[in-house]
Amino acid sequence: MTADEETDSTVPPPAPPPRVSEPAEPPEGEPTSTSRRMASHAFAAVREFVTVAAIAIVLSFLVKTFLVQPFYIPSESMENTLVKGDRVIVSKLTPAPFDLARGDVIVFVDPGDWLGETPTAKRSGVIGAVRSALTFVGLLPNDSQGHLIKRLIGLPGDHIVCCDAQNHLTVNGVSLDEPYVKAGEDPSDLIFDITVPAGKVWVMGDNRGHSSDSRLHDPAGDGKEGSIDESLIVGRAVLTIWPFDRVTWLSDYPATFGGVPDPSKG
Repeated sequence: MTADEETDSTVPPPAPPPRVSEPAEPPEGEPTSTSRRMASHAFAAVREFVTVAAIAIVLSFLVKTFLVQPFYIPSESMENTLVKGDRVIVSKLTPAPFDLARGDVIVFVDPGDWLGETPTAKRSGVIGAVRSALTFVGLLPNDSQGHLIKRLIGLPGDHIVCCDAQNHLTVNGVSLDEPYVKAGEDPSDLIFDITVPAGKVWVMGDNRGHSSDSRLHDPAGDGKEGSIDESLIVGRAVLTIWPFDRVTWLSDYPATFGGVPDPSKG
């Protein structure tokens, strides 16, 4: 063996070229881990939104059914206490568990043709369906179709007369100073002398000359037909919530009715 041959035999073989790691690519059509995470987050967000919305709708429906409900004022009969377009909150805790009081502003179901055949505009299609659904669950104010809002003047057994020598209503012999009556309006342009039947109340609008109330629906003049049944009362209006410049609590005017005795003492 020559020196050259010996030298060649001791030289190690050349190292193989280094391997370059290539990123693993998923088969075509399969989502990457990043896209899977994004889809998971999106699903969680949608699920959370749906859950919160469902809870809000259920709570709103329960509140509307048992506690309070918004209503829209469609006419001028309660001016200037309430004007057309106002939105009010109605407490359903009156007449039960809390008692009705003279001076309360109440919402009640039409006793029968008090509203006449007044046409009402309705939205059709998807918008109408959405509005109806939101109104049903209490997220939009009731458009007041089939309902009226008036001031309670007399409780069961009250003796109400229009008018005394000062041109005031009297309840159980007490003359009423009515600051809520619209300026320029008389307490009533109809003369009456009635006693409110048991289980019923006598109601009048604050805009006395433009209100279809108990006076106009009592043809016999004895209070029996003009008084409304307590079972028709939805609740007591407590707060004007819209428009913002008219937000205010609605008073039952204790100074006006505080001196009225019970019917047995009148």
